[in-house]
Amino acid sequence: MTMRDDASAREEATRRLRADVMCLTLAPGEAITERALEALYGVSRTVVREALTQMIYEGLVQRAQRGYIVAPFDLDELNELFAYRNVVEDAVVRLACQHARADELDAIQAEIEAGLREFTPEGWMEIGLDFHVRLAALSRNRFLCAAVQDITTRTYRARWLAISAGSGSQITHDQHTEILRRIRAKDEDGAAEAVRAHAREVHKQVLASIEASRRILGRRSVVGSS
Repeated sequence: MTMRDDASAREEATRRLRADVMCLTLAPGEAITERALEALYGVSRTVVREALTQMIYEGLVQRAQRGYIVAPFDLDELNELFAYRNVVEDAVVRLACQHARADELDAIQAEIEAGLREFTPEGWMEIGLDFHVRLAALSRNRFLCAAVQDITTRTYRARWLAISAGSGSQITHDQHTEILRRIRAKDEDGAAEAVRAHAREVHKQVLASIEASRRILGRRSVVGSS
């Protein structure tokens, strides 16, 4: 295998492993082994180890006494992430009020309108996360963009659980629209309050969905206190 082929195999295995963890095909708390992943993805043990190392870095997989486990939902971490999100997105929308162009806001609004009309859990999930990343881009601050991307990655599974359970698509649409309206009006305080209200609603949906899933996913799927 050439160096390019090896890199391609590593990227594909990492992508597939991340997708299987994010969309709960590999359940929180589930034990996984290098051998099983090697067979599942049709790649070498070395490639599997490199993919697992990346997933550990992203907080999606943890080392165990024997092998690895898919990281359980950590309620304490989620609560900290949503507190961090409030700080980051407050700065994001205030800067967006200063820098966003009307055509950029129009494009984001059009995307969320299309997503609501043609709703599927997968599509709405992508649009919802993309909304926050695109909102961060309006700040014209690369460090805020990186922070928002990290937050969305680390809350993806919990959001997927809530959305696949049918939680709040209309509410989310309306809240996204209100955030954009406030930014368009260059209302920094109003935009900051709108983004905090949205975060509170998402946080509530996420915790309720995790609690409802405990019996299905098992005791090992959740750690920490709500």
